[in-house]
Amino acid sequence: MCSIKQNLEQVTRQIDNAAQKCGRDAAGVQLLAVSKTKPIEAIAHATAAGHRQFGENYVQEGVDKILHFRPLHSDLEWHFIGPIQSNKTRLIAEHFDWVHSVDRSKVARRLSEQRPDDMPPLQVLIQINTSGEASKSGTDFEEVKALADEIDQLPHLTLRGLMCIPQPESDHDAQMVAFAPLVALFEEMKATRPHFDTLSMGMSGDMDAAIASGSTMVRIGTALFGARDYSNRGE
Repeated sequence: MCSIKQNLEQVTRQIDNAAQKCGRDAAGVQLLAVSKTKPIEAIAHATAAGHRQFGENYVQEGVDKILHFRPLHSDLEWHFIGPIQSNKTRLIAEHFDWVHSVDRSKVARRLSEQRPDDMPPLQVLIQINTSGEASKSGTDFEEVKALADEIDQLPHLTLRGLMCIPQPESDHDAQMVAFAPLVALFEEMKATRPHFDTLSMGMSGDMDAAIASGSTMVRIGTALFGARDYSNRGE
């Protein structure tokens, strides 16, 4: 656990280097620490090192962590980044700050209806299935704008941008090609939406290509916390 601080520093340097290579300001790339399956102690080490943004894939596990840390660190920001089941939307709406994986209008409506009135609007991203894989969550490209228009009308949601999990590619150029359609759509939609500023794109294996493509938020887990243990995951 004591290496988490060093891992954060190393990943931050990698973000800085990747941004410098493509002429971007590294301040425009946010690091989201993906803490799914990781114990409370690992997140505590990351918070002690100054990190404040965490991503969770599993609803109950994430809520348990939020309930533990919120009295201790009210400034932590919690992002739900996993597939959304309709029967789990209330817990997400009541506890998380961001949702990256909105991919259908039913889920968006439920999140808005179930967001408590005394909480700020839930910040949401539309997840797009860029590779067309049947096994992956996400809406199709041709459905994004209609879904965005629906979300814009929901009072307890603020649409902030797009997210994707492309098919894994080991080659940097192939990764850039995979990101290109999402980047083009993001730039097009950003021109007419004042709050549209977040492109959640890139993980440990394709972070450099994502930053070169224009990602504003990279989701990094293993490089920070080590290999994941799924044996004790709550749901």
